[in-house]
Amino acid sequence: MEANAGMVAGSHKRNEFVMIRHEGDSGPKMVKNFNGQECQICGDTVGLSATGDLFVACNECAFPVCRACYEYERKEGNKSCPQCKTRYKRHKGSPRVEGDEEEEDVDDLDNEFNYRHGNSKVGSKWQGEDVDLSSSSRHEPQHRIPRLTSGPQISGELPDATPDRHSIRSPSSGYVDPSMPVPVRIVDPSKDLNSYGLGSIDWKERVEGWKLKQDKNMMQMTNKYNDGKGDMEGTGSNGEDLQMADDARLPLSRIVPIPSNQLNLYRVVIILRLIILCFFFQYRVTHPVHDAYPLWLTSVICEIWFALSWLLDQFPKWYPINRETYLERLALRYDRDGEPSQLAPIDVFVSTVDPLKEPPLVTANTVLSILAVDYPVDKVSCYVSDDGSAMLTFEALSETAEFARKWVPFCKKHNIEPRAPEFYFAQKIDYLKDKIQPSFVKERRAMKREYEEYKVRINALVAKAQKTPEEGWTMQDGTPWPGNNPRDHPGMIQVFLGHSGGLDTDGNELPRLVYVSREKRPGFQHHKKAGAMNALIRVSAVLTNGAYLLNVDCDHYFNNSKALREAMCFMMDPAFGRKTCYVQFPQRFDGIDLHDRYANRNIVFFDINLKGLDGIQGPVYVGTGCCFNRQALYGYDPVLTEADLEPNIVFKSCCGSRKKQKGGDKSYIDSKKRAMKRTESSVPIFNMEDVEEGIEGYEDERSLLMSQRSLEKRFGQSPIFIASTFMEQGGIPPSTDPASLLKEAIHVISCGFEDKTEWGKEIGWIYGSVTEDILTGFKMHARGWISIYCMPPRPAFKGSAPINLSDRLNQVLRWALGSVEILLSRHCPIWYGYSGRLKLLERLAYINTIVYPITSIPLIAYCVLPAICLLTGKFIIPEISNYAGMWFILLFISIFATGILELRWSGVGIEDWWRNEQFWVIGGTSAHLFAVFQGLLKVLAGIDTSFTVTSKASDDDGDFAELYVFKWTSLLVPPTTVLVINMVGIVAGVSYAVNSGYQSWGPLFGRLFFAFWVIAHLYPFLKGLMGRQNRTPTIVIVWSILLASIFSLLWVHIDPFTSPTQKAVQMGQCGVNC
Repeated sequence: MEANAGMVAGSHKRNEFVMIRHEGDSGPKMVKNFNGQECQICGDTVGLSATGDLFVACNECAFPVCRACYEYERKEGNKSCPQCKTRYKRHKGSPRVEGDEEEEDVDDLDNEFNYRHGNSKVGSKWQGEDVDLSSSSRHEPQHRIPRLTSGPQISGELPDATPDRHSIRSPSSGYVDPSMPVPVRIVDPSKDLNSYGLGSIDWKERVEGWKLKQDKNMMQMTNKYNDGKGDMEGTGSNGEDLQMADDARLPLSRIVPIPSNQLNLYRVVIILRLIILCFFFQYRVTHPVHDAYPLWLTSVICEIWFALSWLLDQFPKWYPINRETYLERLALRYDRDGEPSQLAPIDVFVSTVDPLKEPPLVTANTVLSILAVDYPVDKVSCYVSDDGSAMLTFEALSETAEFARKWVPFCKKHNIEPRAPEFYFAQKIDYLKDKIQPSFVKERRAMKREYEEYKVRINALVAKAQKTPEEGWTMQDGTPWPGNNPRDHPGMIQVFLGHSGGLDTDGNELPRLVYVSREKRPGFQHHKKAGAMNALIRVSAVLTNGAYLLNVDCDHYFNNSKALREAMCFMMDPAFGRKTCYVQFPQRFDGIDLHDRYANRNIVFFDINLKGLDGIQGPVYVGTGCCFNRQALYGYDPVLTEADLEPNIVFKSCCGSRKKQKGGDKSYIDSKKRAMKRTESSVPIFNMEDVEEGIEGYEDERSLLMSQRSLEKRFGQSPIFIASTFMEQGGIPPSTDPASLLKEAIHVISCGFEDKTEWGKEIGWIYGSVTEDILTGFKMHARGWISIYCMPPRPAFKGSAPINLSDRLNQVLRWALGSVEILLSRHCPIWYGYSGRLKLLERLAYINTIVYPITSIPLIAYCVLPAICLLTGKFIIPEISNYAGMWFILLFISIFATGILELRWSGVGIEDWWRNEQFWVIGGTSAHLFAVFQGLLKVLAGIDTSFTVTSKASDDDGDFAELYVFKWTSLLVPPTTVLVINMVGIVAGVSYAVNSGYQSWGPLFGRLFFAFWVIAHLYPFLKGLMGRQNRTPTIVIVWSILLASIFSLLWVHIDPFTSPTQKAVQMGQCGVNC
C-alpha cells in the first residue's frame, strides 16, 4: 500500500475501480524483521533455537515457552509441557536430566516437522501452505491462500481444511515473522484430541504453581545478593536484571479505592435519605389539600417521579473507584529499548461531515496530534472519514500530510505537549520549562512560522470553497471531483502517508494517514455517523487491521501524547484485557467561559457518574475518546472467568436456581463452554450461537473454519475482511498485494455491502438511534464485556463545545432524542438482555440514560406550580405540624449532605455542581421536552427530524464572543414562558399580601421561596437571552408574553378553586341559604 500513489475511487455494484491521481510508483520499503512469540509463563520472547529457527519446546502442542522456562521446567519442575502434559525432550545444548536416557538420542527440534503419516508429500505441502494469521502486512507474500468462495485464488483468505490436514497453532500474542519456520503439528483425527492438550485448562494451575516456585527462587536469589555475595542495589548487572524481571511481572494498572471514611459515610447518607423519602411520601399522600386538590395531586405525581429518577441516578454511584496506570511497566514488558516493539497495533478513526461547520483547521490539528503520538509509528494508522465527500476536506488533508513531515519530528525531538500546533502555540505558559536543547528556541520560532504559512494555505482553501462552481469541483489534474454530489458518489480512498512513502524531514517513517469517503447512492439507508464508523471498521480491517480501534470526533485532539499507552495498560493487561471491550477517557474542553454558564464541561457526569460506573461493569460509551477491542465490535463474547459466568441476580430471580431448573441451565452451560473455548489457543474466537451454521468442529473433521454462508451472512461478502476477523492480535494475511487490498477496501465501503448482514444489528456501531454510542456500549455490556474508565493526570483528549445558548440546546436536544429512540426500541434496557451478563446497577444506569428526557414533563409542571399558587393564593402543602416539618427539614438536609459528600470523594467543585443543577432545569424545560414529542412523532408516526451538526467554529472575534450571540430557536420559548409566569406570579402574590395585611405574609413566604427556586435555576438562561447588550430579542418577548397572558386569562376565566356558591355570593346573587 503506497502513500501518495493516487486516489482510488469506485463502486462495487457498478464494477468501477479507478486510480484517479497516480503520481508515481515506488517499491515497498523494507522494515525491521520481527521474530518470536511470547512465552506464556514469563512473558518474554520465545527466541530462536541453536539452528536459528523459532524455539519450540513441545512438539505435541507447540505451547510457546522460552528457553529459560523450558530449562527450568526440566530441571526443577515436572519435566513436561504445562498444556498437554507431554514430557519434554532434550534439545541441542540442553543438559541431560534424569529420564533422558529412556529416550532416543535425537533432538526434538530436528525431527519435529519431519512427521510422515500416510502420504509424505501431503505433509510437506501443508507445511508450506500454513499461514500465520497474526503476522503483519508489512512483509512480502509467501503463499497464496485458497478462496473461501468459488473462483480463482486471491490473497487474504483462509485455507481450506480437509480431514487429513489439521494445523494446531500456538497462541501468538506478539509479532511472528512469516518467513520463519512455523511450528505446525499434523494431528491424527482418529486420536483423542485431549491427548494433544486441546480442551484442557488444568495447565493453568500448573503454571501458577510454577510461578510461585519461581518467585520463591527469586526471593532466595535476593537474599543471596543482600548477604553481600552479589550486587543487589542496582550498581551491578545482577541486581538490575532481577529488578527488571520483577517489574515485568507486575500489573500494568491498579485500582485506587475511595477512602472508606468518605465512601461509607456517603452510603449511610444515601440509605438515610431513602428512609426519609419514604416517610415524606407517607405524609404527602395521607395529607391532601382539599381546597387545591388538582395542584396537590400534580405535585405528588411529580415528586414521585423525581424520587424514581434520583434512585436511577444515585445507586449506580454506589461503588466509585479511581485507577492508576504504570506506563514504565508497559514499556518494560512490551516496548524495551533496542528490541522490536510488541505493543499492539491501533487504528485511530476521525469522523467529519461538513467542513464549513467543522473547520478543516480543527480537523487538521486533530490529525497532526494523532500522527505525532508517542507510540511506535508502524503500529499507528489514522483514518479520516469524510462523510460529506468534500473536496475541501481532501485538499486540507493533503496539506496536512505535507506539514506533518516537519511537525512530527519537532514534537518528538523536543517532547512537547500538546501536539496539536494550534493549541501548543496558543498556550500562555513558559514554553522553555524543562527544555534543555540550545536549538529549541530557534526551531520553535521556525516551526511557528511554518505553521502560520500552513494556516494561510488552509484558509485559502476554505475561502475558495465558499462558492461551488456550476460545473462542480475539479482536481489539480483536471479530473472532476468524484464527490461533487454528496448524496450520489462512489467510494474514495487516498493513502497520504504510509510505510512505503511519506518520510519526515529526518528520514523517519510516519504513521499511516488514509482518507476515506464511503459510497453513497439514492435509495440506500446510510445511518449517519454509525454507518460511517462501520465503514471505517471494515476498510481499516482490510488495510491494516489493528487489534484495537480508537475513535475521536474531528474537534477532539490528543492533549496527551501517551494516551494510546494509557489505554494499552488496560487492553494488554493479562488479567482483564481479554474481557475489556473499551477504555473510555473523559471529555475535556477548551474555549469554555470561566464560569461555564451552560455546564458545557459536564464535570458532574464525567467525574462522578462515570467513576461510579467504573466500579460496577464500566462506564457507558460517550461517543469519542474511546479505545475499542476490535473483537468486541465484531459481536463476540469476552473471555470470562468462572465467577463471571455465574448468572446475574436478575436472571437468578427470574429463572430460579440452576439446581432446580435443568432447562434454565442450558444457556449458562453453553456460555461457559464458549468462554472456555475462547481461552484455548487452537480454537477460533467465533461463538457457536453467534451464527446459524456455527463452527464445523473437530468432531466433523473440519478445522478452524466457519462455513462460507454463515460468515458472509454475518460480515458481508468479502473474503479478505472475513480472514482479518480471525486475527485476534491484529495484522493482515501476508499474501496480499496492495492492489487487491485497495480494491477490496473500495468493496467494503460500498453502500450495499451491509445488506442482509448483521452490521448495525450485532456488529459494529449499532443503528436505531442518533446517539449510537449508548446503544453500542449497551450491547457490549449485555454480552458480558467490561469497560474501563481511564483518567490520566494530564487529560488524554480535549475538544471544543458550543458555548452559545442555542447551539448548546440543540446539542442537548439531539442527545435526548437519541435516548427517546432507544426507549421506544427493542434494545430498551428496561426489557432487553436479561439472559446476558449485564449487572443490575449497570442496567439501572442505562435505564437512567434513556428515561431522563421524560422527566421534562413533570419538571415543567412543577416549575409552573409556584406561579399558580401565587396567582390563586393556594398551596400544594397543607398547614403542617411540627412532626411533618421535621421530615421536610431532614429531607433538605439529606439532599445537601449527599451532594456535599459526592463533591468530597470526586473532587468536583461546588460551582460545577451548581451549574449542573441549573442546566438540568434549563434543558428539562426546553430541549428534553421537545425531544420527547419529536421521538414520539418519529417512532409512532414515522416523521423523521433531521439534526444539525454542532458548529465548531473558532473564536476569532474575541474572548467568548460566541457566548453572547443570539440565534433564534423554538427551544427558547418554554423556559422563557416559565420565567415570565413566575415573575408575574411573584408580583401578584406580593401585591395581594400588601393589600391583605401582615397576616398574609406568612403563607406567602413558602410560595415565594418556591418561585425564586425556579428563577434561580433559570438564571443562566435569562442571562443568555439578554446577550452582551442586555437586550432580549423582541420575538422571544412577544411569544413569552403572549403565552403567559393567554394562560393567565384562561385561569381567571375558569377559576377552578372557587365553588359556584362562592361565585354567586361575589356577584351579589343570594339563594334561600344566603
